[in-house]
Amino acid sequence: MAKNKRAQKPLKLKDIPKGDISYFVSYFKPHLKLFLADLMFAVIVAVIDVAFPVISRTTLNTLLPRFSENPSQVAKIFVLVIAGCLVLYGLRTLAYWFITYFGHVFGVAVEKDMRADIFRHIQKQSYSFFDKNRTGMIMSRATTDLFDISELAHHGPEDLLISFLTLLGAFGVMLSIRWELAVIVFISLPIMIFVTYNGRKRVMNSSAGVKMRTAEINTELESSISGIRVTKVFTNEKYEMEKFSSSNQAFFDAKKENYKAMAGMHSKMEFTTHILNVVVLAVGGWFIMHDRMTVGDLVAANLFVSAFLQPIRRLTNFVEQFSNGMAGFMRFSEVMRTHEEIYEKSDAVEITDCKGEISFENVNFEYNEGMEVLKDFNLKVPAGKTVALVGPSGGGKTTVCHLLPRFYDYTEGKITLDGTDIKDLTIESLRRQIGFVQQDVFLFAGTVRENIAYGKPGATDEEIETAAKRAEIYDDIMKMPNGFDTVVGERGIKLSGGQKQRVSIARVFLKNPPILVLDEATSALDTVTEIKIQDAFDELSKGRTTFVIAHRLSTIRNADIIAVVENNKIVETGTHEELLARKGEYYKLHTAQSIS
Repeated sequence: MAKNKRAQKPLKLKDIPKGDISYFVSYFKPHLKLFLADLMFAVIVAVIDVAFPVISRTTLNTLLPRFSENPSQVAKIFVLVIAGCLVLYGLRTLAYWFITYFGHVFGVAVEKDMRADIFRHIQKQSYSFFDKNRTGMIMSRATTDLFDISELAHHGPEDLLISFLTLLGAFGVMLSIRWELAVIVFISLPIMIFVTYNGRKRVMNSSAGVKMRTAEINTELESSISGIRVTKVFTNEKYEMEKFSSSNQAFFDAKKENYKAMAGMHSKMEFTTHILNVVVLAVGGWFIMHDRMTVGDLVAANLFVSAFLQPIRRLTNFVEQFSNGMAGFMRFSEVMRTHEEIYEKSDAVEITDCKGEISFENVNFEYNEGMEVLKDFNLKVPAGKTVALVGPSGGGKTTVCHLLPRFYDYTEGKITLDGTDIKDLTIESLRRQIGFVQQDVFLFAGTVRENIAYGKPGATDEEIETAAKRAEIYDDIMKMPNGFDTVVGERGIKLSGGQKQRVSIARVFLKNPPILVLDEATSALDTVTEIKIQDAFDELSKGRTTFVIAHRLSTIRNADIIAVVENNKIVETGTHEELLARKGEYYKLHTAQSIS
């Protein structure tokens, strides 16, 4: 299969919106005390790193040369100096432990808040968001992308602060030793910055490519695992492996490019920093040979060069973290800036004591601009009545039922519930009034009890069992290995189609809504099972306003209203007998099914 060689636009610092940076920093606020404590201990590490070369220089140049004059006193002072150094490095160890542990805790806390926000944001999106975005992509935004953000949140500010303080301190003290050496180091700094900056562009670009390929691999995995049974039915394992191999190779190539960019930047930095050691040694040796510098000064200078190089390496690592973290954060903020949620009016009211009278008035709807699904759709359903929507596939029957709970928002017209526009109602209270039983039943990979209880979280065992009995699934459950605690497997794979359907019916019984939608709920079942479940539906529909979408006309003979939906609108309404007598579209559908 051909590899996807879609070009990635290079990610530069100027490409990152300022709003993204401030948005990123805003996640620090809830954990500000921990963040400031982390920075305080970072300061301690930086101060000790600069202090040791100063102590070493003073000891070599001032203290030890006086040993012959007063051995006892110098020895005591030397011991105290060594003890002081041990205490300092003990303190540095504690500070570094704090940075390593609590710094990572801070980073994970930021990651946790971001993941909570993106999950909450995704939960608010309408169906159209999930129509456009694949599950694997969404999962990548909420998992792998956020890990790199966590590392940046922890190491970024800390590394910048330590590097700045160490560079400043080392440069200042080196000036007091030999200004010439300080100038050499100072001249080398812009060279290192240039090498780092130049390498950063490639690293950031390749990092964005890795993020994209990771999302693609997640998408391929999710799609392949979810459809594994279809794959096996069509013996397409080889095809799936080829598809995944292509994505996996693309990920490998992206990673390789990323590591190549990192290797180039690191190797240039290593060369530049180690050459600096050689230059300082050469210049310092020349000064010593001309009695312009002591050996102690040269040792201290070399220690300062080491202290100077450490923050440069930190800055190099920061470039990687910034590249990966900001690439991940931009993908995170891209989702957070996507607003396809259904908006609720600020003065929306809760619906109470719902009777279930529903009216569609000149409703228009488009999934995408120009893709018309409903046009001037009109339908009035009295409370407690059953309306059946029939007609060819793609006519808009399911869409009608998805507009009622505002899974999508219609573009024109009005839908009212008990005389109130549904856009004037709170979304939560509106959706509480409606129960869905669909053809494609989704069960969570938990127990039977948990799946039924999903209709009413916190329901008692007695309520769950009553719902199961009303859905005529209780006897089947009691024959299962662990009764209500039997695990149903991924998407309910351990249950038959009829059992899954009746569990979903029990779920709606537990919810007990005044409005019911049966969306081709028995079309995938055999005739015997359908007859059994139809009894449960009859029980479930009693006293409720019910929408039935059905292709088998035999299941909707007793509906109070039958509406034939064709070409995005209703073309006929009436009872079964009335529509047959008219010999219109319903009559044609009925005749075609009778012949078949």
